[in-house]
Amino acid sequence: MAEHTFSNFETTHTHSSGLRSIATDFSSDRSAFKNVSWGKAMMWIFLLSDTFVFSSFLIAYMTARMSTTVPWPNASEVFALTIGGATLPLILIAIMTFVLISSSGTMAMAVNCAYRRDRRKTAALMLLTALLGATFVGMQAFEWTKLIHEGVRPWTNPWGAAQFGSTFFMITGFHGTHVTFGVIFLLIIARKVWRGDFDHERKGFFTSRKGNYEAVEIMGLYWHFVDLVWVFIFAFFYLW
Repeated sequence: MAEHTFSNFETTHTHSSGLRSIATDFSSDRSAFKNVSWGKAMMWIFLLSDTFVFSSFLIAYMTARMSTTVPWPNASEVFALTIGGATLPLILIAIMTFVLISSSGTMAMAVNCAYRRDRRKTAALMLLTALLGATFVGMQAFEWTKLIHEGVRPWTNPWGAAQFGSTFFMITGFHGTHVTFGVIFLLIIARKVWRGDFDHERKGFFTSRKGNYEAVEIMGLYWHFVDLVWVFIFAFFYLW
């Protein structure tokens, strides 16, 4: 009888310890989220919702591609450029990808300099990031112009399945819009950093308390997300 009572006590104690452990973990997570600013939390929520949107687009693309009975265009032919008489497949896309991934590196360095309160280097790196982003958008505009000139439309294209044009323009256009807005906000935040708005607590949009460069970090979260999405678009459209 005593052994049975002790066994019940041990089971109850173990169960109680398990509940306390879960409660402790939950409360620690809750405390961690309490320390996150509204700006950073809202950016994470926005990026999460944007992830669902891009995922839906890419799933729709895969569905359209795998369900069509008409041959899908060959990316090596569609996105090839003729330079000096030689046809180079995907050369423009490779350069675009290199430019955008490089901009992610300059953005990371800008955030690092912001942590160290190096105002001039932070602003310069953000401007360089914006320049790389604008270069990417410019090359994407050239790519669109080339395809439109060759007869690609949202409803048809000369290389095969008609769904190619609609999915391509929709997804790359949506991503290009994200990059364009990112470039605009990079320029806004870089100007504020350069003027010392975060050091002198100058009032205005995206300016918070003195010495707080969190806006640079939030901008970095957005920019890295845009770069990551491009990796998936690159794999789905140009390598598949």
